Amino acid sequence: MQNKGLIKLFAILFGLVSLYQLSFTWFTNGVEGKAKIYAESKSEDGKEIANLERVYLDSVANKPVIDLGFAQFSYNDIKDKELNLGLDLKGGINAILQVSVKDILIGLSNESKNPVFNKALANATEAQRSSDRTYLDLFFDEFEKASAGTVKLSDPSIFGNKSLREKINFKLTDAEVMPIIEDEVTGSVNTAFEVLRSRIDKFGVTQPNIQRIGNSGRILIELPGAKDIDRVKKLLQSTAELQFWEVYSNRETANFFFEANTVVENLLKTKTEDEDTTSAKDDLDDLLGEVSDSLAAKPAENLFSVLSPSIPQSENQVSSVIGTAKVLDTAKVNSYLALREVRALLSNEMKYTKFLWDAKPFTSTTATGESVDLIYLYGIKSNRQDIAPIEGDVIEDASQEYGQTGQPEVSMTMNAIGSRLWGKMTTENVGKFVAVVLDDYVYTAPSVNVAITSGRTSISGGSMTVEEAQDIANVLKAGKLPAAAHIIQSEIVGPSLGQKAIDSSMSSFALALLLVLLWMIFYYGKAGAFADVALAVNLLFIFGILTAFGAVLTLPGIAGIILTIGMSVDANVIIFERIKEELDKGKGLKASISHGFSFKGALSAIIDANITTMLTGVILYVFGTGPVKGFAYTLMVGIVTSMFTAIFITRLLIDWYAAKGKLFTFNTSITKNWFNRIDIEFLRKRKIAYIFSGALIVVGLISLFTNGLNYGVDFVGGRTYVVKFDQATSATEVSETLKDAFGSAPEVKTYGEASQLKITTKYKIEEEASSHIDDEVQSLLFNGLKKYYSKDLTLEQFKPGYDGVGKVGIMSSIKVEPTIADDIKTAAGWAILGSLLITFLYILFRFRKWQFSLGAVAAVFHDVLIVLAIFSLLYKILPFDMEIGQSFIAAILTVVGYSLNDTVVIFDRIREFTGIHTSWKFSEVVDKALSSTLGRTINTSLTTLVVLLAIFLFGGDSIKGFMFALIVGVVVGTYSSLFIASPIMYDTVKKLDSKK
Repeated sequence: MQNKGLIKLFAILFGLVSLYQLSFTWFTNGVEGKAKIYAESKSEDGKEIANLERVYLDSVANKPVIDLGFAQFSYNDIKDKELNLGLDLKGGINAILQVSVKDILIGLSNESKNPVFNKALANATEAQRSSDRTYLDLFFDEFEKASAGTVKLSDPSIFGNKSLREKINFKLTDAEVMPIIEDEVTGSVNTAFEVLRSRIDKFGVTQPNIQRIGNSGRILIELPGAKDIDRVKKLLQSTAELQFWEVYSNRETANFFFEANTVVENLLKTKTEDEDTTSAKDDLDDLLGEVSDSLAAKPAENLFSVLSPSIPQSENQVSSVIGTAKVLDTAKVNSYLALREVRALLSNEMKYTKFLWDAKPFTSTTATGESVDLIYLYGIKSNRQDIAPIEGDVIEDASQEYGQTGQPEVSMTMNAIGSRLWGKMTTENVGKFVAVVLDDYVYTAPSVNVAITSGRTSISGGSMTVEEAQDIANVLKAGKLPAAAHIIQSEIVGPSLGQKAIDSSMSSFALALLLVLLWMIFYYGKAGAFADVALAVNLLFIFGILTAFGAVLTLPGIAGIILTIGMSVDANVIIFERIKEELDKGKGLKASISHGFSFKGALSAIIDANITTMLTGVILYVFGTGPVKGFAYTLMVGIVTSMFTAIFITRLLIDWYAAKGKLFTFNTSITKNWFNRIDIEFLRKRKIAYIFSGALIVVGLISLFTNGLNYGVDFVGGRTYVVKFDQATSATEVSETLKDAFGSAPEVKTYGEASQLKITTKYKIEEEASSHIDDEVQSLLFNGLKKYYSKDLTLEQFKPGYDGVGKVGIMSSIKVEPTIADDIKTAAGWAILGSLLITFLYILFRFRKWQFSLGAVAAVFHDVLIVLAIFSLLYKILPFDMEIGQSFIAAILTVVGYSLNDTVVIFDRIREFTGIHTSWKFSEVVDKALSSTLGRTINTSLTTLVVLLAIFLFGGDSIKGFMFALIVGVVVGTYSSLFIASPIMYDTVKKLDSKK
């Protein structure tokens, strides 16, 4: 081997750099471990522990925690350089936000009332539920259909308005207006992206990730380590629409509530009398609108059964709070107050009143000792246009400060226009109330004692925390979102579940590595020990690269690395088997080693096999999201490093030992004659294999059409929660318990241990996205499961995020809306088809015969169908989760890569034998090639299976289904490379020859 010195230097330097990079992770874990010990010694409450950890880490943030003599590093320095862990290992939130293009279009049209425009919006919204096209494209199509040439986009009532007059005039055609609107929408999405990035930068999460997803108006946000999930959601979805309103007092609304109560009571009484009459029931549904399931199950008798009005008995009791309700009853109150008959009771002066809730609920104890979450209601003096007298664009600065009572508040400074308007409003309302409203929530509604002409005001509240005040100030300073952004897909993982995943992954990692190291020494002796050294260097390089480039390590990523361990051994196995063949021919040791590492020896097969797997990794990376991308990235890095270490590091060690002139056999006394002189006529057995595979595929297809597959929320939409209980709990019983809460029984399965359940529901998943629905589902889940917990457990403790001692409740959750579920399914389909197409073309390029490509792709189709068939047949029987989601697609594509890897090595030997043994029949060439590579095939497959079984048995619950798919795939892939790929290639070649 040439340039040994250069390779040695590179390996040593790269190894040192990798160790240097990884050292920061070691030191960071040490500091954070001390912070955790300190926090847990002070408290057992999860939220308090998190606060104490942050206080400790803030205290050492800029102090030297490492002194290397030539350089000092603070905690912030080493934190920036550590290995990034994904949500499934560290906890946190991963979300995809959809910026509402519909709201942007409404804004650009100045809230047009044009019926064609609004019909096109409604139709586009409906069409998007089952389409992967952008909302803007759908809107243009629907507008063209609705207008039929009668009205243009440039019409003054649509986009030809004053705000766009410099870009659009009524003479422009629709085709000319479309790119202008597209630019405006893109600009608004870019603004939203920058606003969100500014908010996240101020949030204080280390190593956040925010990126746009194409031109879809979607923004991916990853916040590993974030614990206050509710706070994060508010931060991301707040449009920061600040408004200042005059407010009605409870004295002004008292009579209205008494009258409204009577009207609602009569309406509900009518419903009870007519509930057996279908038509009457339908009319009432139209009248009352959509109300919650609890209302349907047990109708309220009147308005006051869900709302406690504030009726002042003296001047001291006059307040801006006009009523109080349970948080769970707010939807009912809203539906009652929106009734035409109730709105008609408002006087002419009050007819534009809008009812808004307080920004933050509070907990109260009932007479029976039960804790309930209550919230205040306010009456806002709105107008026909619903435009506030003062809006947030007048705010110049905002900051978190402490008020006169020492409570946190948000101090705001207005510009000249705002100061004048604020002075006028406060002057006119001395002795009355004004409200500060942010995103349709009332943050404060104080009484005005004196006029305020200084242009300064504040948002304050008795229960406002420092973090909440900081967040409000941050969103106001970052600016208003140009349109509402809502979470259409999210994954939330609690820290304890992440730590459990790390522990189980490390255990399986260590066991798998140990088994591989021992097997290589057992089978190849000293050569196996040298391969083990190369494997250790390979792992060092992989983690060094991941750390240096700031990659995020996820649970599937660890699986990818462990799989790389099994597959990287393959390169050494191919080389060693070729060296053994040369030694058996009587060649000298050095000549055999040289041939084994040459392109004519093992290198050609290694390169072809790894390129096909690399192509699969690239397809995964392009089409995958989240954990699938992490898996693909580590797989690709592992392929590159394993090739380098197998070809160069192993060669250096073997050459060094061979130069000593000692005995070197590449086997042990036990394995010396294993797989030697094998001569099996595989092609004679191909018809049996065809019948066996055909029968299995037919059974599988029948099962797929009848039994189906267990699609996860990734593909069908829904919400999934992993819930921890104090003790073992029956999945069937919990499903029945939650049936009343959700209207239909959710899917409930045991997840890992008996005290942990996975609960999946589609409750309201198709309704227009709203954070209120997310909160409602969590509240319904909590109330439904209350009886399984101690009475002391609160809703806040039940939610994911903070982990205290003996954490129970929601450990992780996933939400996927149907629209993005369809997109994920489409991307998965393209990923599989793309990998097959690229593989077909590459094999055609390398082997020059389409029959080789056909054989390889047919074997891959065979493997995929059988894995799907087994999942369809067994998902109701096996005790672990076998959902079909993004991770399953990653497994399928890995199976594709593995099967191709095996097949390409065999095809490479067939090509070699075809050129050498020209006198042999083609059938003999194929059989001899299959027989000569059988040792390598079995060796690699067994090694990989041992690794996968270790992960499957000792790894985390969340990847058992993923590992099972890989195990089935490796077994089936090994079988198909021997009995499907080569025979199909042979049959097509022979058929073509017979025609000639």
